[in-house]
Amino acid sequence: MPETTHRAAVADLVESMSTRLDELVVGMGDMVVREIDFYRKAIVSRDELHDALARSLAFILTHLARPGSAAVDVSAPSATGRKRAIQGAPLPEVLRVYRLSFAYFWEELLAEAQRSGQDATQALLAAAGRIWSLADAYSTALTDSYREAVAERMTETDRRRSALVAALVDGPTTGSDTHWEMARALGFPFQGDFVVLMAEAATTAEPPLSGLDAKLRPLGVTSAWRAQPGHDIAVLALPRLRSTAPVLDAVRTCVTGRVGASPVYRQLDRTPHALRYAQVAMESLVPATPAVRQLEDTPLTELVMNNLDTTRRAVNRVLGSLLSLPEDERTTLLTTARAWLQAHGSASVSARTLHCHQNTVRYRMHRLEEHLREPLTDPRVIAELSLALDALGTFPSLLEPPVHP
Repeated sequence: MPETTHRAAVADLVESMSTRLDELVVGMGDMVVREIDFYRKAIVSRDELHDALARSLAFILTHLARPGSAAVDVSAPSATGRKRAIQGAPLPEVLRVYRLSFAYFWEELLAEAQRSGQDATQALLAAAGRIWSLADAYSTALTDSYREAVAERMTETDRRRSALVAALVDGPTTGSDTHWEMARALGFPFQGDFVVLMAEAATTAEPPLSGLDAKLRPLGVTSAWRAQPGHDIAVLALPRLRSTAPVLDAVRTCVTGRVGASPVYRQLDRTPHALRYAQVAMESLVPATPAVRQLEDTPLTELVMNNLDTTRRAVNRVLGSLLSLPEDERTTLLTTARAWLQAHGSASVSARTLHCHQNTVRYRMHRLEEHLREPLTDPRVIAELSLALDALGTFPSLLEPPVHP
């Protein structure tokens, strides 16, 4: 059969199908609602579904009737894809509508051709490739539009969440959302268990803690992020009464640089204070060394954190010339002093902890007294030594000289 004859036969089929457009649309709609659970919900109305199906049918029939007469118009599937993305319809279900409706249309078209005779059937089969090419163009346009809309929404959501985290850590400005409103928008409780992370970026090419969200979800942890030059800030909402240990273990599996973690706090309006803990914890780690550190919420930590320079001067005054010793010797005396204090001044108990002889402990403590320039029989000296050791344990950087710009 000549090509012109094929086209004429197909055009006749198209004209016949066009007269049945409303009937075909209703049949397709009934099938879609019957087969796909999402379309049985009230999100997409029956009229809306019928309208999308009618535009799709018109799209195919127009190009079957006039092949090559114009560029393929994919505005209808593009509009449908975008709308379904906004409505939250799953893409596989949207594409299933397309597959079912095209199969339904093909069966109706084939039945119409068979009723018209052998020539019409042969003409339709000859045009099958063109029909499925149109179907492919339809599905591609629908998918591209859907994904573009989803990407736009994700970008908008990320931008909004980042702005909310900025308001949390900086404090809300006049006219901005309240902490209650920010909590609701982020999917957080206002009162709960929260932790702030400050993660240093190892490189500019990759964000710190990449992949952490996927590891936190099974733990029931919700997160919100704010990216800044050189580091990211994350606010984590933990399940109540959950230890932070699994969360920090998850962080360690993703760490590429220094990460500081705040103590657990209970109200979102305490986020700026918690961020200060996270920042100090990060900065107290050895530079360029991937590690995670969480500060404890103690009065001493609070005092030291508020004024590191003052605390450094106090530590230098208490420990005196001990700090100028070679590192190995200094570490030995400080370790012995900690064990001695924990043993309430017992040389024998300290010796068992340190795996040495008790006379060794006594000798080291005598040397420590020489550097302290005061006797360890004085309760005031013991109290100051204890505070200095606790400060060094929390902030090892106090052993380093201050860095001034």
